[in-house]
Amino acid sequence: FFFKLPSDSFKYLGWCDIEEHSVRGNQLHCPRVREGPSEEELFFRKEEHILKKRKQVTDTEKWEKRLQENWENCAELNLSFQDLGDLYQVENFKRILRRLIRVEKLWLVDNSLTDLSAIRLPRCRELNVNKNHFTSFKQLPKIPQIQHLSLAENNITTLSGISDFRHTPLESLILKRNPCEFQERYRQLVFSNLPNLKMLDGIPKLPEDCSPPDVRFFYRMCAIL
Repeated sequence: FFFKLPSDSFKYLGWCDIEEHSVRGNQLHCPRVREGPSEEELFFRKEEHILKKRKQVTDTEKWEKRLQENWENCAELNLSFQDLGDLYQVENFKRILRRLIRVEKLWLVDNSLTDLSAIRLPRCRELNVNKNHFTSFKQLPKIPQIQHLSLAENNITTLSGISDFRHTPLESLILKRNPCEFQERYRQLVFSNLPNLKMLDGIPKLPEDCSPPDVRFFYRMCAIL
């Protein structure tokens, strides 16, 4: 037998669509911001009865929702595991990211993200985008104040574009379980592109991580036996 839960009628509603509460975005550390299925999708699922008939939204209601979604005031936010299954959900997700002008710590883990290059996070110091589908550093958002960046379990194949972070205060970088990790002289290449980096994949910068002297130098030396 299938028994409906009391919350069943709310399962496709965003937190700000639920009536009679005044919770704002910056009060939630892990909000569910994914939009629910469209009316057409619900019809195919035979779940059209779940949502009440959608009324025409007034300008006042739109403004009240915008005030409730006060993403501009968020300093720390976790938007991981959003299950963004449709394009309109991805676009809504990016709409929210564009409003995070004050966020300093942001987690976007496991969201199947591929390109956030159009997003700018001017105050972000810590960004975790583990378990996504990035293939290049060029696809990351603009993060001029980044200090700690985690990119584990993506599909970054080369270190091309990593030098863009040379002029940021980046201190620690995690690239574990990316194809670029298997590149010859991987650690030396990363540190040569990012001379101010202090830690890579959880391991502090070691003397052997510094680029070795130019090999041609040794050809100008003679060994006396």
